[in-house]
Amino acid sequence: MEGATREENLKLILIRHGETPWNEQKLIQGSRQDIELSPAGIRRAGKLASYLKNEKFSIIITSPMKRAVATAKAVASLHGLSLEIDNRLKEIDVADLEGMSLDDLNTTFTRFLMQWQKDRELANLPHGEKLPELQHRAWTVVQTLLEIHHEETVVLVSHYFVIMAIILQALDLPLEAMVKFKLDPCGISVLSFTDHGARLLSFNSTCY
Repeated sequence: MEGATREENLKLILIRHGETPWNEQKLIQGSRQDIELSPAGIRRAGKLASYLKNEKFSIIITSPMKRAVATAKAVASLHGLSLEIDNRLKEIDVADLEGMSLDDLNTTFTRFLMQWQKDRELANLPHGEKLPELQHRAWTVVQTLLEIHHEETVVLVSHYFVIMAIILQALDLPLEAMVKFKLDPCGISVLSFTDHGARLLSFNSTCY
């Protein structure tokens, strides 16, 4: 990867947090249980940091959740940067579904959420958050960055649905398109923003 070019207003590196015990156990993670990285997740975050050590970042912004902060700290440790915590980058609030086994859904969690969206009466998770609400709060982070970080490269460390919501918004794709994508722990995606719009330069890179 390379830093922002003169034609770019902003290069945004989106990183999903490393693996947690709940990822390994296939349990649904939202924003209510603050799960830490597993030993495997810590090792993977270290490899991620080494892969990005020669990149030049202006700032690293992270979700306040432990799994994201630990991943962001690994990256920041090789760049001499402090972290900026932003609550708008927290994962979607899945409320009563938190901790449920994915095996009990008989489908992917993304498809499950899409089904909720199709029925207006069920547009909210039980006591939880709508996907459009999540997308709105996450996109306000990007809007702020576009205003103040011209021709710079910024790292966002966040969660599955936050990152996917940002990418879909940037590409003018509907939320329903989320079922066509898969984002792995510590997966790296890169968006380039210019005066002509946004381009997805890479998605879910785990080649390191």
